[in-house]
Amino acid sequence: MAISTPGATRTPPAAYPTRYWNRLADGRVQCDLCPRHCKMHEGQHGLCFIRACQDGAVVLTSYGRSSGYCIDPIEKKPLNHFLPGTPVLSFGTAGCNLACRFCQNWDMSKSREMDTLADQAMPEAIAAAAHALDCRSVAYTYNDPVIFHEYAIDVAQACREVGIKSVAVSAGYVCPEPRAEFYRHMDAVNVDLKAFTERFYGRICSGHLQAVLDTLVYIKNETRVWLEVTTLLIPGENDSDAEIDEMTNWVVEHLGPDVPMHFTAFHPDWKMLDRPPTPPVTLSRARTIARRNGVRHAYTGNVRDVEGDTTYCHGCGATLIRRDRYRILDWRLTPDGRCPDCGAPCAGVFEARPGDWGPKTRLVRLADWAETPVGSSRPPQP
Repeated sequence: MAISTPGATRTPPAAYPTRYWNRLADGRVQCDLCPRHCKMHEGQHGLCFIRACQDGAVVLTSYGRSSGYCIDPIEKKPLNHFLPGTPVLSFGTAGCNLACRFCQNWDMSKSREMDTLADQAMPEAIAAAAHALDCRSVAYTYNDPVIFHEYAIDVAQACREVGIKSVAVSAGYVCPEPRAEFYRHMDAVNVDLKAFTERFYGRICSGHLQAVLDTLVYIKNETRVWLEVTTLLIPGENDSDAEIDEMTNWVVEHLGPDVPMHFTAFHPDWKMLDRPPTPPVTLSRARTIARRNGVRHAYTGNVRDVEGDTTYCHGCGATLIRRDRYRILDWRLTPDGRCPDCGAPCAGVFEARPGDWGPKTRLVRLADWAETPVGSSRPPQP
């Protein structure tokens, strides 16, 4: 039976109130959402662009305005151990709270033309669209959902009401109090661990490594959110054996051996055009180092590598899920997520059978679904 979605066509507010900020003695306001702690005079925006000072308070200016709607395979986030083979409705907004010179999504994350990029999308409309399109989850991605904190949480709540899970793709650059609130509403996250040196974070991302490590430890130890980690390997910047060795040892020690790690290929983009694309051998070398250090599930990405895409049993080495990019070629997990040969459990969020979405991507015009009742399989006709 169709369920109505009241509020799906509400007009997005121009400025949405936030609460992680304080007023300074000099009249400015300080945003306390992320470790950047932007200090703003009236009318100014933070570095993220979408949090601003209006009427003496910090407001979110992108609530209900998002873009890039498409249905992806969940493996593209990348998440290999969270409902494999299922479709996820992905979206983001303008802005970002880091300044990575190599940003692969810079056309959105660095945009200052929010209204030209944005589709009006209230939380109820997103939930209704995901349900009608048979998506198992919604992904907050392309830019960091940390900066549209209030909007992401409201979308997650609307999705949970209709059985849709929420996936964050984040750099993990967030303060402790908002972090705790945010992850109460998420089901899975892929954290982009950009490197393992303060030098890299400071010089290339205008951030700090320790804040990201704190977020990783928090997610793993204090929440039930499924966690995977990705590192984009950039030639000459963060791809040395020593750095990968230190990083993967830290992951095993502080997050445990079951947290999957993805090593993905860089291509020249945004303000880093002076580095060559990552050779596939670099990704394979990183995967080898990670497995040697005890990471049970290490993957390669942005290249075609069936071995590097495949999930193996940590107990006996048997193939459990064989993939070619985003296509599942073979599925051998038992219905309770174990190896059929030795019985060892495979960490993750699995169902008895995988989805069959495959590698395709489908663009979605959210306006077509804004008034679709939950339970309907097609948008309303004009």
